[in-house]
Amino acid sequence: MLRNLIAGWRHGKRSTVALGALALLGVCTVPAAQAQNGGPFSLFDNMFKRAAPAQDSVPTPVAPGGVQPWSGEDGASGHPLMTAQAIRDAANNFDNCLAGMWPDAARRGISQESYQRFTAGLTPDLRIMDLMDSQPEFTKSIWDYLDILVNDTRLAKGREVLAKYKTIFDAAEKAYGVDRYIVASIWGIESNYSTQMGDRNVLRSTATLACVGRRQGYFKDEFLVALEILHRGDLRPEQMRGSWAGAFGPTQFMPTAFKRFAVDGDGDGRRDVVDNPTDLIFSTANNLKKDGWQSGQSWGYEVVLPKGFNYMLADKAKAMVLPQWEHLGLTRANGQPFPKLADKAYLLAPAGADGPGFLMLQNFRVIMKYNPAEAYAMAIGHFADRLRGGPPFVQPWPRQERVLSRAERLELQQLLVQRGFYKGTPDGQLGGQTREALRGFQASIGTAADGFASSEVLERLRGR
Repeated sequence: MLRNLIAGWRHGKRSTVALGALALLGVCTVPAAQAQNGGPFSLFDNMFKRAAPAQDSVPTPVAPGGVQPWSGEDGASGHPLMTAQAIRDAANNFDNCLAGMWPDAARRGISQESYQRFTAGLTPDLRIMDLMDSQPEFTKSIWDYLDILVNDTRLAKGREVLAKYKTIFDAAEKAYGVDRYIVASIWGIESNYSTQMGDRNVLRSTATLACVGRRQGYFKDEFLVALEILHRGDLRPEQMRGSWAGAFGPTQFMPTAFKRFAVDGDGDGRRDVVDNPTDLIFSTANNLKKDGWQSGQSWGYEVVLPKGFNYMLADKAKAMVLPQWEHLGLTRANGQPFPKLADKAYLLAPAGADGPGFLMLQNFRVIMKYNPAEAYAMAIGHFADRLRGGPPFVQPWPRQERVLSRAERLELQQLLVQRGFYKGTPDGQLGGQTREALRGFQASIGTAADGFASSEVLERLRGR
């Protein structure tokens, strides 16, 4: 549910899951489908290191409870609202900023009594500024990321949850047509089944981001919706604890995503996605359904690619029906036939020519709306298959490959720019645009154009 937040951050401009997923892979973006995902967000807070706070005559605010304070430094984005002085100025104006949002709150039906009660004593949590603008100092390969999230301990817990709440999963599956294993997978990967949901005050976090930093417009809406939730009584203040970006609950809803998708599954008059399993399961299924989930369809298939395959076809814009892929020599890795030949899919080769290939269906795109990170979506789909009793992936990953550091990824993009293959702004984040540029370069030198950012292709770019 990180989709809009990530999209917003990437383009200098929303919201749901696996920030942890992204951070683990060295992709520094924020929640999307809802910016909501806590699994990743709750992990994200501990994934950055900062230099010692700069000395300054203005004392650096310290969050209550011993939370690490703001570094007092400029943000890494270079945005004018993320300079140390701009952050201090905005923090000094925090009370006025809160007061200035009251008219908008009133227009949303929030009473003055509720506004005063829920905002009383709020102070900015400036540590968020470091988390918002930091870059990970490490990376994880997709295979290491999958190893972390799809493990025997988490699978065992997932099967317990499916058995314990079988009646609720039955009802949700009937109501929304969404695979129970996908819902259980999101629950497990987002918060490790409610054990890692984040501990920051959602109202404080969203208020801070609504008044300080470079995403104030986006987070103003999240803050006001958080107030709506409290005013309506769906959740109590102590339940709204989560990530630094405001994602909360076992499947990490951002406030605006809660407003759009939360369901009162048991008819008790509240939409409690934190402590009520019925509301949680129904709401997560409703989210996927409204995002276009296709009942009875898988998320994708592991496939074997023939020798000499044209990896220029590994592009989500080049979707084809399954018989067309078969005609090109692709077969399922488990040797089974494709069950629905009319399905349309695109090819993903996340580890290049030396790793497994995957044909991704519409439901993979839906998971990507929950969190627009391929590794996250693959983890969700694969975890769901394993919960269903399926086997691990058949083909090996190229575990001998060394993952590029952020500095090396940045250099790789810069070299692609110099050679005329990359049209974007180098940022050290390897997405579809970088993959396309790499394929172009690889094709120009006569190697497999798989778009995989290996240390070998970096050396070729360096001219060695």
